[in-house]
Amino acid sequence: MNDYQIHPTAIIDDGAVIEKDTKIWHFSHIMSGAIIGENCTIGQNVFIATNAVLGKNVKVQNNVSVYIGVVCEDDVFLGPSCVFTNVINPRSFIPRKEEFRETLVKKGATIGANATIICGVTIGEYAMIGAGAVVTKDVPDYALIVGNPGKQIGFVDKEGNKTKN
Repeated sequence: MNDYQIHPTAIIDDGAVIEKDTKIWHFSHIMSGAIIGENCTIGQNVFIATNAVLGKNVKVQNNVSVYIGVVCEDDVFLGPSCVFTNVINPRSFIPRKEEFRETLVKKGATIGANATIICGVTIGEYAMIGAGAVVTKDVPDYALIVGNPGKQIGFVDKEGNKTKN
């Protein structure tokens, strides 16, 4: 008996690690080797790849793919349809799996709807990435990032409120 909830349409591969009180919704796919911490919510049509890691209390909204090399620490929020990459210069005719770059999303960070995170960056603790932003470089703790390419326009506090700093 599982101590987590899985919608009947979700696919959980053997070897996936899913901790207690996690909920996985419609049409999601969790691959073998993925690690999902306690009390996570995985929305509809979400893909979690082999060796991707989600800490505790991570919220993944609908239509998000978390690829190999992505690590989200505790309390991370991934907004609807946000995008991660894992190869810096993909070509369909050149295999580059050995070139995957790791992406780290630190504790408490928020990534807004439709934001794109280019592989190899670190998003700092409690940082907030605005909807539609394209993150191409590391983001400091508590930074507020918007635009394409993403630019820092200020700071937020732990609750996500813009600060005067």
